[in-house]
Amino acid sequence: MSGVIVTNPPKADAKDVEALAGFGVATVSEALGRTGLLGPEIRPVQQGVRVAGTAVTVLSWPGDNLMIHAAVEQCGEGDLLVVTTTSPCTDGLFGELFATALQQRGVRGIVINTGIRDTQELREMGFAAWSRAVSSQGTVKATGGSVNVPIAIDGQVIHPGDVILADDDGVVVVPRARARETVERSEAREAKEAATRAAFIDGQLGLDRYGLRDTLKNLGVEYKTYEDYAGERP
Repeated sequence: MSGVIVTNPPKADAKDVEALAGFGVATVSEALGRTGLLGPEIRPVQQGVRVAGTAVTVLSWPGDNLMIHAAVEQCGEGDLLVVTTTSPCTDGLFGELFATALQQRGVRGIVINTGIRDTQELREMGFAAWSRAVSSQGTVKATGGSVNVPIAIDGQVIHPGDVILADDDGVVVVPRARARETVERSEAREAKEAATRAAFIDGQLGLDRYGLRDTLKNLGVEYKTYEDYAGERP
């Protein structure tokens, strides 16, 4: 497998990345039209952490972390490493030594579509990580791959420079060209949710706020007293 290492790809504006970091993954995915989510198998190794960064992408051979070493050189302040392999793999391609090198370069975390190890050390050093598996299985450094090329994880295409937002609920990718639009849509969604939250605190029901009583009626759902319901049963 040959490959390519692309240097200095364009990135989303840092102000938009910081703004997106203020929203949850669920909010941003809704703002994108319920798109952009990686699958639920990509889970955090820590809790209570939310990060956003610009993607540095890695395409590796299964069981081989050579291209992660190559990617470290391409990472800088505000980036987030995103790694996948050419076929499914759960080996521990990433651990504490990689995190140490990346942390020194200002990298905010990693999303990896394989296994990860040294999870206790990662939590202790405050390096945020999301992975498909946790595995101590070691790897080799023997096969070429690519850095900063488009990759796909769970049907989502990730380009270098896209925004990656990750928290306890999962991971969402925001295309670089849509970062500003997504910030604005997320702000509007949060304002709408704040108004709904206030209404619920005041005792309003979702059935009324969302006009769902007519929906139930149109679907043929009926209200019956317990006595009437029990009397109809054989």
